[in-house]
Amino acid sequence: MRDKIVLAVPKGRILIDLVPILERSGIKLEDDFYDENSRKLYFNTNIDNFVVIRVRSFDVATFVAFGAAQIGVAGDDVLTEFNYNEIYSILDLGIGKCRLSVAKKKNDKVKINEKSGSILVATKYKNTVTNFYAEQGIRAECIKLNGAIELAPKLGICSTIVDLVSTGKTLIENDLEETEVLMNITSKLIVNKVAYKVLSSEIITWVKKFEGAKSE
Repeated sequence: MRDKIVLAVPKGRILIDLVPILERSGIKLEDDFYDENSRKLYFNTNIDNFVVIRVRSFDVATFVAFGAAQIGVAGDDVLTEFNYNEIYSILDLGIGKCRLSVAKKKNDKVKINEKSGSILVATKYKNTVTNFYAEQGIRAECIKLNGAIELAPKLGICSTIVDLVSTGKTLIENDLEETEVLMNITSKLIVNKVAYKVLSSEIITWVKKFEGAKSE
């Protein structure tokens, strides 16, 4: 693996927007990569020393930070949540646009414990949410959920959630309303700092290819 450049890409909706950029960058992938039912995670390309791994969006930054992948594609939400020092965010790809927002049940008040000054929030962004509320002098107690977060207020687990919002349709369908935006998000091309020094010419070449491909 040391003689290969590994690109970590996220599963899910971002990948739909990313595939055309990969193709315009001259990267052709195995047929299995396009098969939604395939459980394969490691893919060769038409370039001998360039491979792609497909992982969960939350794991892309970790693979890059620990040097398992030299480059990757991750959203601002992931980069903020993990805040790895080992990563450069080097290029905004302009895809995966959404926002990280606070939401609650319609017509409900956000419940802050008067004695402890704390709020109960369902989210998978524990670090981001904790820091967000700390800046307001509120202690956030986070219930970690990785999916179906919109059900938490409906079933009485908590009054507030923080999750990704794109169209807002899911919130509406679950009788929730968006009250605050923590951040607007796009996906970034990220690079491992050590790899950037050791493989600088190769990495820069790929950054330029991605930059040209995203602007088409």
